[in-house]
Amino acid sequence: MAALQKSIDKRNALINATIELVNNDGFHATPMSKIAKMACVSPATIYLYFENKQDLVNKTYLEVKSSYTAYAFATYDETMSVKEGFEVIWKRIAEFKLKEDAYAMFLAQCDNTPMIDEESRQEGIRHLQPLLDLWKRGIKEGVIKPMSDYMLYAYAINPLSFLTIAQNRGALVLDDKQLEQAFEAAWSSIKVCE
Repeated sequence: MAALQKSIDKRNALINATIELVNNDGFHATPMSKIAKMACVSPATIYLYFENKQDLVNKTYLEVKSSYTAYAFATYDETMSVKEGFEVIWKRIAEFKLKEDAYAMFLAQCDNTPMIDEESRQEGIRHLQPLLDLWKRGIKEGVIKPMSDYMLYAYAINPLSFLTIAQNRGALVLDDKQLEQAFEAAWSSIKVCE
């Protein structure tokens, strides 16, 4: 049992080192040797858990995406109205991005790099299925503008990445009032005008 825990700890150390180094140095300035050194393992140990750097980055992305979406949908109920459901999900996403800023920054980097392969990207999108289903229902009910999921995500969710990164830089403080304003702006961007 102790050997299994030691193995899990090493893998987690590699994942955490990857997140920290990518956030600080970018994907291309994060060689496997640097990841191993930060994780306090030999470079050969990485290959016990991951095939190569691409595999390490993809698996890290999917683990972070899984944590993100599990948190986002934890209090969502499919019986909620479209607006109420969207508000619950949006605010949970905001909370996650503010609490887990390293994960949020890593996901933002993954959204803007070719390092994540298409198979992993599609798996990441599947993690968002409750939100995509909510939008589909909203479009069907005439509450949400009939736009692609990419457009809806770009206007309603992606601005959170910009805001949380700005807060991390000290450019602003996202207090409750500003978060409420951001939510209303997100909702206004995707709802059908009455």
